[in-house]
Amino acid sequence: MSSAYGATVAKRRLSRRLSELRVESGYTANQVCDRLNWGRGKVGRFEANVWVRPEMSDIRDLLRIYGADEEVAKELEELAALARTRAWWRDYSDVFDNEFPGFEDDAVRISTYMPLILPAPLQTPAYMEAQMRFGTRSSAWRNRAVGARLRRQEILDRGDGTAPDLVSVITEASLMYRWGSQIERRAQIGHLVEMSRRSNIELRLLRFADGPHPGMCGPINIFDFPDGEPSVAYVETDFALQEVSKPKEVEGYKEIFDQARAAALESPATTAYLKQLAESLE
Repeated sequence: MSSAYGATVAKRRLSRRLSELRVESGYTANQVCDRLNWGRGKVGRFEANVWVRPEMSDIRDLLRIYGADEEVAKELEELAALARTRAWWRDYSDVFDNEFPGFEDDAVRISTYMPLILPAPLQTPAYMEAQMRFGTRSSAWRNRAVGARLRRQEILDRGDGTAPDLVSVITEASLMYRWGSQIERRAQIGHLVEMSRRSNIELRLLRFADGPHPGMCGPINIFDFPDGEPSVAYVETDFALQEVSKPKEVEGYKEIFDQARAAALESPATTAYLKQLAESLE
C-alpha cells in the first residue's frame, strides 16, 4: 500500500475492497450479517463507506467469511489500521461536515476552478477573513474556519514527497473585487505570484477579454489519488460542498475543468499579469 494514502482514502478503498470480496465470495450483504449475527444493514453501511472508524475485529471477521488469502488480508488490515488514524480535521467538526479536507489531504493532484473567488489553498489570512466576514456565521466560527484553512494549506509545503500538485484556474473577476486595504490586496496578489513559481503549482487566469468559458456556473474541486484510486469531485455553493463520486459525473467535471484550463492564459503569462496588477496597486 502506498505511503501516500491517508485515512480518508484508505477508508474509502477499504469499503470498495470489502464489497468486491463479498461479491467474489457469492454472499449477499444480508447473508453475511446473518452469519456473523450482525444487525441487517451493517455490511451495507461498511460498503457504502458510512462508518467513522472500522473495528479491526469486524474486518477480520469479514476476511474470514470471505476466505481472503494472506496477501489480501494483509492489504485490508493495513487499510483498516490507516483508516482508524485520527486526522487533524476531525477536531474541526464545526467547520467541516463532510470528507472534503480528507480527500484534499490525500490527493496527489488537486484541480480547482474558481469563477469568482480565489482558491482556498492560495488565499492569505486577510483575504480569508474578508471573504468570510460577509457570511452569516459568528466571528468565533470565522476564526476557527480561518485556522482550519491555514492548516489545509500546509499540504503544499510537505517536504516528504507527498505534497500534491495543484492546478488552479482563476478568473479576472476574482481579482477585481475591492476588499480590505490596498496593502492587503497587493499582498494577496504578490502571494499568488510567489506560489505560481513553485514547481508543484500551476496557476492559470481566465480574462474578461477571453469571453465566456466552460464552468462559469460554479466552483469545481477535483481530487486525484495514488495507485489508481478513483477520483472524486466537489462542487460548491454558498451553503454546501457536494461530493460527486460516480465515475461518469467525475469525468464530466474533469472535461469542464480541462476546457476552462485550455481557455486560460498559460502559467508564465498569468504570472506576468499578476505582477503587473500588483505594481498597479503600488
